[in-house]
Amino acid sequence: DLRLREGASFTATEAQVKRFEQVLKRDAQVQHFSAYTGAGAPRFFLSLPIELPNPSYAQIVIKTANVADREAVRRRLLDVFAAERAFPDLRGRVTRFEFGPPVGFPVQFRVIGPDTGKVRDIAYQVRDAVRQSPLVRDTQLDWNEQVRTLRVQIDQDKARLLGVTSADISAMVQTVLSGAPATQIRRGEDLIDVTVRAAPSERLALEQLGDVSLFTRSGAVVPLSQVATLVPTFEEPVLWRRNRDMVLTVRSDVIDGVQGPSATMKVWPSLQPIIDQLPPGYRIEQGGAIEESDKSNQALFAVFPLMLVVMLLILMVQLQSFSRMWMVFLTAPLGLIGVVPALLIFNAPFGFVALLGVIALGGMIMRNAVILVDQIDSDIAAGMPQAQAVVEATVRRSRPVVLTAAAAVLAMVPLTSSIFWGPMAMAIMGGLIAATVLTLVFVPALYMVWIKPHGPVEPGLEVIEPPAVPAHLRHR
Repeated sequence: DLRLREGASFTATEAQVKRFEQVLKRDAQVQHFSAYTGAGAPRFFLSLPIELPNPSYAQIVIKTANVADREAVRRRLLDVFAAERAFPDLRGRVTRFEFGPPVGFPVQFRVIGPDTGKVRDIAYQVRDAVRQSPLVRDTQLDWNEQVRTLRVQIDQDKARLLGVTSADISAMVQTVLSGAPATQIRRGEDLIDVTVRAAPSERLALEQLGDVSLFTRSGAVVPLSQVATLVPTFEEPVLWRRNRDMVLTVRSDVIDGVQGPSATMKVWPSLQPIIDQLPPGYRIEQGGAIEESDKSNQALFAVFPLMLVVMLLILMVQLQSFSRMWMVFLTAPLGLIGVVPALLIFNAPFGFVALLGVIALGGMIMRNAVILVDQIDSDIAAGMPQAQAVVEATVRRSRPVVLTAAAAVLAMVPLTSSIFWGPMAMAIMGGLIAATVLTLVFVPALYMVWIKPHGPVEPGLEVIEPPAVPAHLRHR
């Protein structure tokens, strides 16, 4: 993304884009690129953020041969923008394509309030506090720079005396500077407007704007300077509102290896002194990656109660026992013992996709526990003592449990190289390996502690009486 100062013309932006294209053409690792001036690229990728039309904005999409070339080109471009020698007038941002909802900058803090000036002052304080964090870089505001304008102040008394209205003056100035459609010509099936406007030497020279001729109702011609005063001033090019309140967003990129939600949570405590001093009607909200992550988690947690009820119901139907149902359900968290090391070793984020993997992992672990518990119950029902049944069932069922776990782990291997599905695959692989080993130890031990061998006989179990001792041997 390339940005000039607010108010820069399309011509100035186009000139900077052409200079930047020469840099890309000299880079051997860049296969091809497409430049879009005055607006962002069309949404050819679902997660691509859409930028509003802006003459001072341009976007260039770069294609490399592989990930290594992409990272090398990205580092070089970041160095070019950080040096501020080749392109001192440009503010550049080099980003990768993101998976998930488009968030733009990963770290964002919205300053919201009714007054534009006060919101800007608070945003300056927030920006300075965010810049102190070593986890972020390129901290900026989404709008702040005022643009130079030339305001036409009409003397209504003189205008009425000359028979000129404000609408007449506005139309003439618009025609001279931007042009007005005079007629249309047909080219094939298309109608093309013919626009009338002043020559470039006249419409681009602001000092000559006062010489624009106005036609009165009597047919006389008077210059614009006779009925109006040209006042140079500054104004806001764009004002963003959120729920009808003025909003100014402080936004930052993160350094490599840091996730947006993590950086936001680390920076948020440093903003607490500013939040405590906010006047009534003003507030600071979190945005960016952490906001989108919270939306996804809330949508997932909304179905958690129903999911737990269905899981317990299915376990109850299979095991026909409350104690066994809860015993199997307690094996689900065993996967976390392997999930955390796997994500840390592969440096994968624990995001929404990884969370889905953990939820699926819980079902796999409980399936293995159900297989083991069912075998133990079958052996006990066949007349085997509980301790022997636990050992025998664990030995016999260890091979099916290990093989099914190995099949699931190997099926996840191709997904580990995926940027999107990689964290889920790593979470399932690490959790399933650890949980399989622990299940073969934890479930038998828990069964011996949880299920008492003495007590009422369950239906289907046969009581084996000990052999009677002969009478002549009882007193020996």
